[in-house]
Amino acid sequence: MRRLVHVLDVELAPAAPHASLVDARRLEAADPAAFAVLVKYMQAREKSFSTSVQRQALVRPEGVAGAVVGGFYTLLTGAYPSKVFTDPANALAWLGQPEGRAAPLLSKLNDLVAEATGQSPLLRELHQAMRGKLPDINLSDVAREMGMSERTLQRRLKEAGTSFQAELNAVQVRMAQALLLETDMKLTAVAVEVGCASLQHFSSLFRKLVGDSPSSWRERQQGKTSAEASPALDASVAAPEPRRDGSSGE
Repeated sequence: MRRLVHVLDVELAPAAPHASLVDARRLEAADPAAFAVLVKYMQAREKSFSTSVQRQALVRPEGVAGAVVGGFYTLLTGAYPSKVFTDPANALAWLGQPEGRAAPLLSKLNDLVAEATGQSPLLRELHQAMRGKLPDINLSDVAREMGMSERTLQRRLKEAGTSFQAELNAVQVRMAQALLLETDMKLTAVAVEVGCASLQHFSSLFRKLVGDSPSSWRERQQGKTSAEASPALDASVAAPEPRRDGSSGE
């Protein structure tokens, strides 16, 4: 999020008033401390944004993270018309882009994201399909949604140095992290939500990919968020006042 606020400065560069598209489909978790940074940034520049941005569309991800981000975004962008979408084509249409221009723009956007993240278009599409089908997911359904046979999908994944199961496990753990961070769901419920057969299976998978148990990871992340959100003590309050004899008073 701290990197995002620097990117948003592009909106304020000298230019004619314009429409803006924010593609947040790849966002996998919502960090309260990061949102605090964004709020501070937007509040300080609200007037500037209102003169440079005519309207802005946010394309949010599916699931809990998407719901949190979408709700937060509508409260944040009061300086200009804004709307939240799950389909980028609909977002571009609302921004006034003709249907014939939407596909090339989306293709260019996906290429830029792939270049920036190092993730291939194949894996990006695969992960999106997987997230939409969890917890009930299988190779056949995912391949069909991607418009290819099971054998073709497996072959292309092998050429990319990975496998369907490896990518599924990665998606499951990232979704679990979002649920652990953003909800109070019990571990058993999280395991079911991401398609794990049992709590033991979920815990084993999580530890294998993250290096920590789900409960320990949640506690550590929540503690980190609380620490970042708490204001630092003023030195004059935190330190005991010296006595007249020069001692510290302790």
